Amino acid sequence: MEEKWLVGVDLGGTTIKMAFISMDGDILYSWEIDTDKRESGKYIPASIARGIDRKLQELDQTKSRLIGVGIGAPGPVNEKDGSIEVAINLGWKNFPLKEILQRETSLPVVVDNDANIAAIGEMWKGAGQGAKNMICVTLGTGVGGGLIANGEIVHGVNGAGGEIGHIVSVPKGGAPCNCGKKGCLETVASATGIVRLTVEELSTKEDQSSLREIYENSQTITAKQVLDAVSEGDALAKKVVEEVTYHLGLALANLANGLNPEKIVIGGGVSKAGDTLLEPLKEQFASFAFPRVAQGVELVTATLGNHAGVIGGAWLVKEKL
Repeated sequence: MEEKWLVGVDLGGTTIKMAFISMDGDILYSWEIDTDKRESGKYIPASIARGIDRKLQELDQTKSRLIGVGIGAPGPVNEKDGSIEVAINLGWKNFPLKEILQRETSLPVVVDNDANIAAIGEMWKGAGQGAKNMICVTLGTGVGGGLIANGEIVHGVNGAGGEIGHIVSVPKGGAPCNCGKKGCLETVASATGIVRLTVEELSTKEDQSSLREIYENSQTITAKQVLDAVSEGDALAKKVVEEVTYHLGLALANLANGLNPEKIVIGGGVSKAGDTLLEPLKEQFASFAFPRVAQGVELVTATLGNHAGVIGGAWLVKEKL
């Protein structure tokens, strides 16, 4: 009896990550394709189906090996029919993803939000190590989140559970967020937020900073350059990271007081800074969390990197199908 495979798909604005995964959650084969955003993203399901077929052909396997597809997509997901209400960066509005993808692949499909499947992946095979109550926060271009309570992802009443990035962090005079509000956590703790805060510091203060030269030469700066400058002892970069971890620590402490989690997993591109970010974050978190909550939780960096989503997608297939 040949072993069956799970298919995990993590749909991003620029690339789609795909993998065949064993029942134990081990990645057997992984690859990625470009996200085809033409005509409001209507070709995306077909290109995913083609990607699966091509890979099977390459491996000389038939579709009967595959149990189903678990896919994470940006934006709120309608749990009843697996449609995406709105995904701004793909051009989708009320897009029936599950229905179309099932038709294109002739496989059963489970759909969830991309940050949720990353959280599930970390719970199953990553830094969560089976923690049944955990908060997962992804710090990338935006701030994504997934809440797991009693081993289940929290979807809430209409699919918007775990929107950590839209907790208001700067209630007065905050920067506008693409969700339509102002001062969301995403405007300070994302890569974009880090850049914005740094540029503000550079333009209003005359502090000596290695970042000033980079910025003046190229008129841009990246979050990575800011985080690297912290480890080189740059005072301005340190100040920015203090600001970021203050807001992030406060938001996570308030959430943790509600959930009393065992683990808080920090993932996404920004988390690659490791202790530069984690150490000040732990201090801020501890100062805001209810003491007993703080005792029960461990703040850790995500371990699965870009594979978290596809592994979480595979878990969905295993559990739901």
